[in-house]
Amino acid sequence: MTSHSISPSQAESSAPPRRYTEAEVAELAERLERDEYTSVFGCLEDWHALKAISFQQPELVVPYVHLLELEVDED
Repeated sequence: MTSHSISPSQAESSAPPRRYTEAEVAELAERLERDEYTSVFGCLEDWHALKAISFQQPELVVPYVHLLELEVDED
C-alpha cells in the first residue's frame, strides 16, 4: 500500500479541521478510482477520509462525489 498523505484520523480528528489542498484530495480520489488496494481496509480508509473532507471542505470533493455515493441493493 502506498503512503497516504491524508489519513482518516487526520480528516476526522476533533482538533480544528486541517485544510486540505486540491492536489491532496485529487491524489486521494485517484487512489480510489484506481482501486488497486492490497486489502479492503486501505480502500475504506481512503473512502472515510474523503467522506470526512466532504463535510469540512465540500468544494474540494464536488468533482469526486461519485466516489462517495452508495449503491442501493434492490434485492
